[in-house]
Amino acid sequence: MEKKRKYTFDFHQRWEKILLILRATLLVVVISTLNIEANASAQVIKVTLKMENATIDEMIKTIRTETNYRFLYRVEEVNKYGKRDIDLKNASIEEFLKTALAGTKLSYEIESDVIIIKPTNDDPQKTEKSRIIKGKVTDDKGFSLPGATIMLKDTKLGVVTDHDGNFKIEIPKMDTIVLIVSFVGYETQNIHVSNDESKDEKGLVIKLKEDVTQMDEVVVTGYVNISKESFTGSSVSVKRDELLKVSKTNVIKALQVFDPAFRMVENNQWGSDPNALPEMYIRGRSGIGVKELDTDKLSKSNLKDNPNLPLFIMDGFQVSIQKVYDMDPNRIESMTILKDAAATAMYGSRAANGVVVITTVPPTPGKVHVTYTMTGTLNMPDLSDYNLMNAREKLETEVLAGVFIDNRPSYQIAYNQEYNNKLANIKEGVDTYWLSKPLRTIFNHKHSLFLEGGHEDLRFGLNMFYNNGDGVMKESFRDNIGADLSVDYRLNKIQIKNKLTYQQTKQKESPYGSFSAYTKKLPYDKATDEYGNYVKQTTRWRHSNWFSDSDLANPLWEAQLGSYDKTDSDELSNETGINWYITQHLLAKATFKMTKTTSHRKNFIDPQSTKNQNPLSTTNLTSGELRTTDEEGTSWDLTANISYNRNIEKNNINFNMGINSQNSNSSTTSAEYRGFPSGQLSSPNYAEDIYSKPLVDQSKTRLVGFVGVLNYSYDNIYLLDASLRLDGSSQFGSEKKWATFWSTGAGVNLHNYNFMKNIGWVNLLKVRASYGLTGKVNFPSYTAQTMYEIQNDEWYKTGYGASLIAYGNENLGWEKKYTTNLGLDFDLFNGAIQFSGDFYFDKTVDLVNDVTIPSSTGFTTYKDNLGEVEGKGFEINLKSTIINRQDWSLNAFFNISHDKRKFTKIAESLKAYNDKVIDHFNDKDAEDQSTPFKQYVEGGSLTPIYGMRSLGIDPTNGQELFVKKNGELTYEWNASEQVALGDTEPDAQGSFGLNLRYKNWSLFTTFMYQFGGQEYNTTLVEKVEDADIYRYNADKRVLSDRWQKPGDKAKYRALSSGVFNITKTQPTERFVQNKNILSCNSLSLSYDFNPELLKKLHLGMVRLELGANELFRLSTIKAERGLSYPFARTMDITLHVTF
Repeated sequence: MEKKRKYTFDFHQRWEKILLILRATLLVVVISTLNIEANASAQVIKVTLKMENATIDEMIKTIRTETNYRFLYRVEEVNKYGKRDIDLKNASIEEFLKTALAGTKLSYEIESDVIIIKPTNDDPQKTEKSRIIKGKVTDDKGFSLPGATIMLKDTKLGVVTDHDGNFKIEIPKMDTIVLIVSFVGYETQNIHVSNDESKDEKGLVIKLKEDVTQMDEVVVTGYVNISKESFTGSSVSVKRDELLKVSKTNVIKALQVFDPAFRMVENNQWGSDPNALPEMYIRGRSGIGVKELDTDKLSKSNLKDNPNLPLFIMDGFQVSIQKVYDMDPNRIESMTILKDAAATAMYGSRAANGVVVITTVPPTPGKVHVTYTMTGTLNMPDLSDYNLMNAREKLETEVLAGVFIDNRPSYQIAYNQEYNNKLANIKEGVDTYWLSKPLRTIFNHKHSLFLEGGHEDLRFGLNMFYNNGDGVMKESFRDNIGADLSVDYRLNKIQIKNKLTYQQTKQKESPYGSFSAYTKKLPYDKATDEYGNYVKQTTRWRHSNWFSDSDLANPLWEAQLGSYDKTDSDELSNETGINWYITQHLLAKATFKMTKTTSHRKNFIDPQSTKNQNPLSTTNLTSGELRTTDEEGTSWDLTANISYNRNIEKNNINFNMGINSQNSNSSTTSAEYRGFPSGQLSSPNYAEDIYSKPLVDQSKTRLVGFVGVLNYSYDNIYLLDASLRLDGSSQFGSEKKWATFWSTGAGVNLHNYNFMKNIGWVNLLKVRASYGLTGKVNFPSYTAQTMYEIQNDEWYKTGYGASLIAYGNENLGWEKKYTTNLGLDFDLFNGAIQFSGDFYFDKTVDLVNDVTIPSSTGFTTYKDNLGEVEGKGFEINLKSTIINRQDWSLNAFFNISHDKRKFTKIAESLKAYNDKVIDHFNDKDAEDQSTPFKQYVEGGSLTPIYGMRSLGIDPTNGQELFVKKNGELTYEWNASEQVALGDTEPDAQGSFGLNLRYKNWSLFTTFMYQFGGQEYNTTLVEKVEDADIYRYNADKRVLSDRWQKPGDKAKYRALSSGVFNITKTQPTERFVQNKNILSCNSLSLSYDFNPELLKKLHLGMVRLELGANELFRLSTIKAERGLSYPFARTMDITLHVTF
């Protein structure tokens, strides 16, 4: 049996490795930076200026754009000396000042990078010193606001608060001093400073109020940031604090609360398994993906080559869903969902499924600042949807089913003895609750530590995190550990940023097997012998073919063997970015990222296990299997662009153009070994046989794109967005490697018309529309190419042979999606009513599907662009600031979305798949005869439920009465008579919630709902109507509403006594049920400790938060959930400290 995880990240080796990398990088960066800074300081800044007939003010503005100096002066004071000429070459800043101020009564002072120009005082004794004003900026609760901006009105002089919210600004003597204080998300204030200088030492205390009427000011697209007010696309932005209130560990799950168009697909098979990555989509599905008959039953997700998965962008670079799933949520600054073509077309061939843009928190300057967050989570198995019988109920049900009745006397005696033996077990107290045996309530903990500091020209940030993610099934886990080091250096007009990241993930599957095995076990069976050891097989109550060995296998005995399934993954990446601020309006930018990933998986089956292909027996003396999979990947991502942003009178122009190039290489090596001496010796060195020698699968893809983005507004009323992208990819046929994608959008800010400005209660009123073309690449590499396989089993004189294994298509191209979006936004009564609504219509064409070809070619199919899907829907987001006062506030939100899709054209391969489904049901030996399988027809849904129409159980004979397609009635179920009986996609879904704040207390809760969809209740089929009463446990409803005699009106057929006379119920309308759900998705209660008390303890902020997820779930369907791995409910406690 495997020892308890002694390799908990091999703490000594792993941490030493991480810290060594970080120390070395930090040392190199700091030394290099100090060297650059020292050299820069040693240099004398030279300026060259030639102007004719210019004012002193115009001269200063020119010099200011070419240097880092900031100037403080009165415009009217310097311009009263008129215009003059100046001609300087490679002059110092002092030479410039002396020349520019010659012949005036003006003098200057240089303090650091600030130059103060003021009138000359002839009497030196009366020269007035500059005035130093200091203070602190906090929110309305008294907590510091680091990074707030303080500007001296009518000047360019300003400072930024440090990590404690403190600031100090030096200004000349002025008659009136007004400071403009601003911070993102808060109302800007004008602070009039008293002329009484005796109060300066005490300092100002400035409290900013949260700007509740402010909608998301900026839309982050990954290429360019666009003002929300001037943007015509459809997007939703969510800040970190909002995400963490919903979920402390899974930001993807939290994201769906704030945008009804973003949905995670509930994985009813794998429940809360920490190693089952979620499947998701934005605005419905536009493709089929892996079809049900082709699905790998052991696969926990269908994320690879998924045609509906959105694109994830983090800090400008494409990342995998696994990266987002495993990242530290505390490092997220915001997440933005881009949905229509105007918002996504800049990503071209990858944008058809929507884009999720993630920005992380950058380091801020100031003294070293530390933020620590700890979250402890209690995970509890949720078995509320299981309704199985206990031992006594199970035995009584067997009696009612006639299990112990037989007309043959010898058999009846044996059956009576069997009943008595089972009853004796029950009287002894045997009532095994098998569901609890593989489960546990577990306490997980997550830690995040972030250090940041530096000054304006050199900033650094070091983040370290650890996430312990044990699952509710014993010994399953997914643990993450990682660190990243960020450096931000600024010199004159150049900004250089670098981020080095290392992350490791260790995961293990539970050795306790599938949870469904425990739901079948008989409650009156003993799991252990008299010594407390797990029995290999439970009791064989009848010594015949009533039980198979698999029926009697005790999964708890299997779990104690040495079998395991482990995966270790590492990722090392480095991101480098250079910004060149050419002018105030022109920016050149380049980013480059290198990523190295490795993954090692070992799946070992103990020699004693019955799951081996060749189990131990008298004829087979060796067993045990080991499958290894080693993956390595390298990739790089380069983006270079130039942006221009300027206001020219009433025109605002925001233009960006650039190039993006990506390259990825991956290699997978797999092997299989058999024959091991014991479960403790699982290394390949101990294998008796290399059953499958190592196979190597290599892949390489390249993508290059040229992009241009324009955002334009006139007088902030008339709005225009346009984007154009040209993409080329190695994944397509040689004749279709390039494609063009585009979008255009227009809008009107009605609230900025003069007549609307007089209506005080209308804060925002905007109408917008967009149309465009995007694409997607969601299929395996080399699909378009003809492929050969090397025959290395035999050697020929000319070398190895090769055979053709895949037929390519040089004309294979992108799937294309045309999208129309109409939107309306308004904000009334200063945030009392905030509305954003969208209606959209899209059409996806050139779906990549299999084309059936004659088998005489040596193949049956090849890939081509066939098929079309249409979709339409709407989204509504409502927010309301109901109360907003100093001590307390109340905000509420509600959202809803509707999406419906249908095929308008299907490929021949889908028609062939429909025939394959019918053949499956006609094969009586095939498994899953009771499970409905989708079929695809033109005009039909992408997510239908197929089965035969039914009038229910005929009261006269207890048989089900079916309805054919032509309306005829029959008692015979026929696979070819199946029709669409429902749709698993709901008519509408969304969420609602509220946020209540009272002084330092805050309460946040969210609810999710859906209605209008259907589900096929397999629990009623397998555990009720078709229940194998004798061999397996069953649902408590197994005896209810059964047909027993002619005239009975019942839902279910007559009860069967055992395995030999069970008639399997095939897909029928009787078990298609409406699925309406309401759940309490999250509840969070937090308290912020008094800042005055924390100041005495030298702490910046301390927040304590209690939370819970999935407190309750109401559904119109009563069915088992989490079939292979149960769902879980969570409660958490979070401590957030800054110092």
